[in-house]
Amino acid sequence: MNRNYLAVWTILSVSLLIITLLSFLDSISVFGVEFKSSGIADRLTQLPDTTIANSGSVDDEKVVMETKFPAPLDTASQNILIIGDSMLEGLNPRLAAYAKENGHTLNSVIWYSSTSKYWGTCDTLKVFLRKFKPTFIFISLGANELFVRNIAEERDAYVKNFLKQIGDIPYLWIGPPNWKKDTGINDLIEKNVKEGCFFLSNGMHFDRAKDGAHPTHASAALWLDSVARWMPAHCAHPIKMKKPTEAKGRPASVTVLQPLR
Repeated sequence: MNRNYLAVWTILSVSLLIITLLSFLDSISVFGVEFKSSGIADRLTQLPDTTIANSGSVDDEKVVMETKFPAPLDTASQNILIIGDSMLEGLNPRLAAYAKENGHTLNSVIWYSSTSKYWGTCDTLKVFLRKFKPTFIFISLGANELFVRNIAEERDAYVKNFLKQIGDIPYLWIGPPNWKKDTGINDLIEKNVKEGCFFLSNGMHFDRAKDGAHPTHASAALWLDSVARWMPAHCAHPIKMKKPTEAKGRPASVTVLQPLR
């Protein structure tokens, strides 16, 4: 009896092995009868949903993971931190209204006249990350660097260090509202941020304050509205940004840092 079972199990095992091996082959023909591939091999060896973009030969250092858009909406209430230069004066009230409408908390840190060099040569950012523990960060920085010469060489390390401090926290860098052609700050930022983490403001129309640089508060509100409309289809980590019924609001806190001397 045991020998009979052994023979049966042997036949079944060999059959299963043959079927498995054939599953990894393309369609084959036996005596004129075509057997199509089962597709098991494709399922076992296929890449995850995130696709790999690579031109040329495979090189681990050159493989880039592409983010698929639109990304899933994060419906959780966020602890938002917005940091940057004086452009925050116009963005803060409107972003605070969005935060209130969507159940988020907003804290703001304005560093007047700040640049990527300011933020990239100190640990000021880390201090506020520890203090506020944000789950999402908005950045408005670069307006004071529109005309820096050789900016790609002069500021690249600062931008990299700044982003390194942010780490894995989801963020969106809102590019500066150019009033003249820049020397490369927008390109520098876009080159260094993760895909879907940069909003290009250059080319938009802005009504300007008397200084000719800062958007009026009304224009800054429309600027933020444009960011909110852009996020669902283009942002790497979209959050709830339903348009608020109120025109403006107040952040939970506003920290002001003075320019360096």
